[in-house]
Amino acid sequence: MAPPAQSYKSPSPSQPSGKGEVSDLKLQLRQLAGSRAPGTDDSKRDLFKKVISYMTVGIDVSSLFSEMVMCSATSDIVLKKMCYLYVGNYAKGNPDLALLTINFLQKDCRDEDPMIRGLALRSLCSLRVANLVEYLVGPLGLGLKDSNGYVRMVAAIGALKLYHISAATCVDADFPSMLKSLMLHDSDSQVVANCLSALQEIWSLEASSSEEASKEREALLSKPVIYYLLNRFKDFNEWAQCLVLDLVSKYVPSDSNDIFDIMNLLEDRLQHANGAVVLATVKVFLHMTLSMTDVHQQVYERIKAPLLTLVSSGSQEQSYALLSHLHLLVMRAPMLFSSDYKHFYCQYNEPSYVKKLKLDMLTAVANENNTYEIVTELCEYVANVDVAIARESVRAVGKIALQQYDVNAIVDRLLQFLEMEKGYVTAEALVLVKDLLRKYPQWSQDCIAVVGNISSRNVQEPKAKAALIWMLGEYCQDMADAPYVLENLIENWDDEHSAEVRLHLLTAVLKCFLKRPPETQKALGAALAAGLSDSHQAVSVFTDTQNSEIKDRIFDEFNSLSVVYQKPSYMFTDKEHRGPFEFSEETGGLSVGVESVENIAQRVDANDNDLLLGTSEEEEIRGPSPDGSAYSAPAYDAASISLTSSHTQSEPVISNSSLPTYSAQTSLAIDDLLGLSLSSSTTSVPSPPFLKLNAKAVIDPGTFQRKWGQLPIALTQECSISPQGAAALTSPQVLLRHMQGQSIHCIASGGQAPNFKFFFFAQNAEASASFFLVECIINTSSSKVQIKVKADDQSTSDAFWNLFQSALSRFGSP
Repeated sequence: MAPPAQSYKSPSPSQPSGKGEVSDLKLQLRQLAGSRAPGTDDSKRDLFKKVISYMTVGIDVSSLFSEMVMCSATSDIVLKKMCYLYVGNYAKGNPDLALLTINFLQKDCRDEDPMIRGLALRSLCSLRVANLVEYLVGPLGLGLKDSNGYVRMVAAIGALKLYHISAATCVDADFPSMLKSLMLHDSDSQVVANCLSALQEIWSLEASSSEEASKEREALLSKPVIYYLLNRFKDFNEWAQCLVLDLVSKYVPSDSNDIFDIMNLLEDRLQHANGAVVLATVKVFLHMTLSMTDVHQQVYERIKAPLLTLVSSGSQEQSYALLSHLHLLVMRAPMLFSSDYKHFYCQYNEPSYVKKLKLDMLTAVANENNTYEIVTELCEYVANVDVAIARESVRAVGKIALQQYDVNAIVDRLLQFLEMEKGYVTAEALVLVKDLLRKYPQWSQDCIAVVGNISSRNVQEPKAKAALIWMLGEYCQDMADAPYVLENLIENWDDEHSAEVRLHLLTAVLKCFLKRPPETQKALGAALAAGLSDSHQAVSVFTDTQNSEIKDRIFDEFNSLSVVYQKPSYMFTDKEHRGPFEFSEETGGLSVGVESVENIAQRVDANDNDLLLGTSEEEEIRGPSPDGSAYSAPAYDAASISLTSSHTQSEPVISNSSLPTYSAQTSLAIDDLLGLSLSSSTTSVPSPPFLKLNAKAVIDPGTFQRKWGQLPIALTQECSISPQGAAALTSPQVLLRHMQGQSIHCIASGGQAPNFKFFFFAQNAEASASFFLVECIINTSSSKVQIKVKADDQSTSDAFWNLFQSALSRFGSP
């Protein structure tokens, strides 16, 4: 028999056919390295393209490093670009070979062509090799002074790259001051933007160890700098505009005229075609008018139309990001969007994640005037082929019913869902009918008449089965077969794996026994016996999701991924990736560990799921939005702008030797659980021992939340702050800076006047494992402060309380 023919597969043009092909490339590159014959550059291009294609698909071509460097001696800019790309990819993994690139890159940094100078400087700064830092300083200094804007633009980012490789070298070379000068005086708007971006990151990272850098960082938010950037605003590209707007959103205006100046200047940005620019402008408007209720309402009305327009244009991903921000605004002011509910109707070709978000928004904007139309639309979605959307539609109808809007029509719709021959629709409807009956027991006759026809065998989902069992127990007197249905379920106890269903079954049988003893006595005995022998540990957890607090926290992080993820940033990012200018977050020099959101969420205390104070209040609809006329901000001479802040922090010298004695009040954990506010009698105790705090204490949010959930409350106090302190507390950042000066750091804060909430922490300087955790709630209108303290070492909690109270009492004092 003839052997089978061997199949032949032609090699892919993007992959070498054998080990010898890389060697052949190496030989061909070496032959062309010193050649000056016509057509050499074309041959080099072909070879370079092949090398880059291999590198792109993950094939190791680092053995060609020397030959690629030798072939870079050419004036062909295309060849240089490919060579720079190759060198940048392999330099970090081959630091010894990277030395070969220094000479030709430094030479190209002095080339006559500004494009080559810029590309060479960018490649030189991208080598990321620590022992080559000394070779970067000279070219970077020349690049920052180059006559061409492109080279200066590259050099500004290059200084930032140098800082990440060697911060000391960058600071010693005085690059931050050179970047500051360029930002204030350069004629190229892109250079100004790159300098601003680099300075924000450098000064933010330096602020934890340098007081001067901290002052420089805060000085970026001074009025002269903000107005200087705004006067050049239209010269910036879209990326730079977003950068400047993010900076402006953190600026604290001096008065209302300052606010209106900035808003009038940025009015036309709301009509911009780029969604990022529009959202950044919206963030500025919202944050600047938080303290001006009337104007804040007008801002909502003004930004509504641009956002709704952007949602209907662009890609589905862009629509989702914009809808996420709109959803946040709808939750804060639903009445303003109630007349625009049709914008939130789902389209047939929209992805499920967009439809789900729109369903949430329809639920939020429902009121007496539009409930019928919205519920009618939602009922159409129940028949959707997408099961997840059908479920969400049923839930949306139920949520609207629980808001007391046109309950008569909604109950009829829910009962129709129970009769649909779709198991998932019936399951969701059962859960909602249970919730509806708990709020509106007067509908029990209508609902039970339909629920009684549903067989428990046809309900498989645990939540739906638990809801059915609850109704069997609650309304057993109206359902003739209730005891027998419950008895049948108890007989199948071992087949039921859901702890929730078992708990509801025990409760329902007991309720039925109290109302119909003869028929249920046997079933109750069987249920109790089965429950006592149950090996499953069913634990009922009561949680308070604190939705309003989470929404307020996310609102503070408007125009960020927090809005899209519906989680505060500390739950999915660590410190180094949170962004350079998070003053409200980064006042304590926190070091946040990389940890999954799920692990953090599992350790959050039930009463402290989020570390913020909810300050959401009902807002009234006000008059029309202000007229946006052409406006120019007051001009400032860049030469006269000083970026040095005059603010100085007090030295963190902590001593309590002269503090008064403390009268302790203890509160048992069970008192706090039951809300009994019981305390032991007040007794005098000796003066607490001397306590010194660590000025550079660090704790990550995950550890803080774990400790907060595990440690008992050491003491609970209510005190007052001075009228000067209450008047000075215009924003959380003011108090954070003051307390940090006393070595008491803040890990989370939130709220707005008059209610503020803070979570502080401090560390015993003489015991690194001893931390103090504080929850501080301040009402500036009454000057009252409620404080809870938890401590690793309970014996030092009194001493810490004296320090904390002393620091708080000095707040606002001259």
